[in-house]
Amino acid sequence: MLKTATPDGGAAISQKLTREQTREAIYCGKICSMKGLVKTALVCVCAVVIFIIIINLVVIKVAEPLIVTIDEARSFAENGDVDCILVLGASVSQYGPSMMLADRLDKGMELFESEVSTIMLLSGDNGTIEYNEVQAMKEYVLKNGGGIGITSANIYLDHAGFSTYDSSVRCKDIFQAERIVIVTQRYHLYRAVYNAKMAGLDVVGVTAKDTKSGQTARDIREVPARVKDFFLALFSRPATIMGEAIPLTYPSTQ
Repeated sequence: MLKTATPDGGAAISQKLTREQTREAIYCGKICSMKGLVKTALVCVCAVVIFIIIINLVVIKVAEPLIVTIDEARSFAENGDVDCILVLGASVSQYGPSMMLADRLDKGMELFESEVSTIMLLSGDNGTIEYNEVQAMKEYVLKNGGGIGITSANIYLDHAGFSTYDSSVRCKDIFQAERIVIVTQRYHLYRAVYNAKMAGLDVVGVTAKDTKSGQTARDIREVPARVKDFFLALFSRPATIMGEAIPLTYPSTQ
């Protein structure tokens, strides 16, 4: 005996199919929406990465031609007085400058001995009483540079060189420099020279000896640091701490 569907049964089946189709449509819509969000996020990430790469390339391209040898720095000095050899700070301890900082100071003294300038400007972080990069730098230079004629009369200290950017801006605005030679490691020198150039200084940079230990981490940190300084220079932001002018005259007034 055949059973026939009643009109009410057919309606129920139809309603059930409609509900299932609706749920399926909603599910498909959510999947498509998520795919769209993922694609948008990937596009944004790619755009940011490309933007960061471009800025880093700009900084390197501007600075690269201005990174020179000691002989070329001497030629730079022969074409006009160099106001100072700017040595950028790095970490110090109770035992004195770190190996990286000592290498920078050694290169600065080598430039002094090559008669690039009679003034060394030592710039670093002295944000607290307990931590004083520039005093440790000065003590190292006086201890190791006496044989080539360096005395306190040849040294100025920038106690508020809290960053690479601050050191360059203060060199220009506080210490009234116009032509300088910067010393630091190559990975850092691109940004340092770029900052100085954007601050309006006539600048070249000389590389200190690279320290291989931990270099990969420093290279990675330098990528966003270049982006940060690019925008600080673009908008001509003042240094963290400004103050009265301290012209770089010989003998030192500090």
